[in-house]
Amino acid sequence: MPVLVAPTVALHAAWLEAHDEWGPGRHEDGFGLRATDEVRSPAGFAAWVTRLNDRSDPDRPLDAGRVRCTYRWIVEDDRVLGGIALRHDLDDHLLRVAGHIGYGIRPSARRRGLATWALGRMLDTARALGLDRVLVLCEVDNTASARTIEHHGGVLEPVPGPAPVRRYWITL
Repeated sequence: MPVLVAPTVALHAAWLEAHDEWGPGRHEDGFGLRATDEVRSPAGFAAWVTRLNDRSDPDRPLDAGRVRCTYRWIVEDDRVLGGIALRHDLDDHLLRVAGHIGYGIRPSARRRGLATWALGRMLDTARALGLDRVLVLCEVDNTASARTIEHHGGVLEPVPGPAPVRRYWITL
């Protein structure tokens, strides 16, 4: 049975296995990974995990241009299967390109309903934070993600002309 866990250094090897499965140049939504993050070494991984966990702590200062964010890893039998992130607020940039929630499932764990399950848990967290609705985006051709969002009541936002992403609002 999968669980959502806060990022932890205890899963370094398991996280690297998932990361390697995505392969070079692949984007792993839900992990908050920046191009400058050095995650192979124990020290670099620990610094990254600390940054992720600090982003959700209301008592910790935020870097300029950042919003509070809760990161969770989807874990089963000590394997990292994916990640999901809930941004507590939207600035102009997030409103245009990322939304409140981003998630990703490693290729070998797809088609098991993990994204649907994790999104449902994160929507519970959004409700607990007092959010009335959340914005979730997916690539236009990612029909699996679109179905996941629609399963949770996502309503496609009409956008004039061709759009690079589908924009869904979920009322909580």
